[in-house]
Amino acid sequence: MEFDLTKLGPRDRYKLLTGVIVPRPIALVTTLDPDGNANAAPFSFFNAMGSDPPLLALGVGDRAGGGPKDTARNIALTKHFVVNLVDESLAERMNVCAVDFPAGVDELKAAGLTCLSSVKVSPPRIAESPVQLECREVTTLEVGNNRLVIGEVLELPVRDDLVDASRLYVHTDTMQLIGRMHGSGWYARTSDLFQMPRLTYEQWKALQG
Repeated sequence: MEFDLTKLGPRDRYKLLTGVIVPRPIALVTTLDPDGNANAAPFSFFNAMGSDPPLLALGVGDRAGGGPKDTARNIALTKHFVVNLVDESLAERMNVCAVDFPAGVDELKAAGLTCLSSVKVSPPRIAESPVQLECREVTTLEVGNNRLVIGEVLELPVRDDLVDASRLYVHTDTMQLIGRMHGSGWYARTSDLFQMPRLTYEQWKALQG
């Protein structure tokens, strides 16, 4: 079956894309508005995009009625944001932050999350998150109803028990991060792992018999 995405509506394109591009890492992105009020929103359209400099991309769709969501607007005004990774213990509280609260409701407080001062950016980190990426906006591309935010990671706080600082080795297998799957609230755990070392050309030739 082939689907011509140029002929489908946004809702149908979203359904297909999120059904096939899985799992997607999910994070709570914290920002500040110009008055200093914190905002937290979950996003699964994000990923690392480079290491020199360290870059990540965050896809923020516009509101249904048009115009930027709070996250995109705050980044445009302050140039800073924090990507707080989500583990299994944080999953339900992350889901609370996805509630369409009335204006003025503090998502972080409603979810029972604790703010920590960031090291290099103005928005707070989330204390319960095992890893936080403090970012400065490099640029934002507006394509249709999408805003693709490119951020440079300036600071990377990692919970002490998850990293061997002397070797810069992260114990990824113990982080228990979750990933977003298809629609209707489906998620994946990262506890089912397998290892497949990269082959050298000589090893590949030997396997050809």
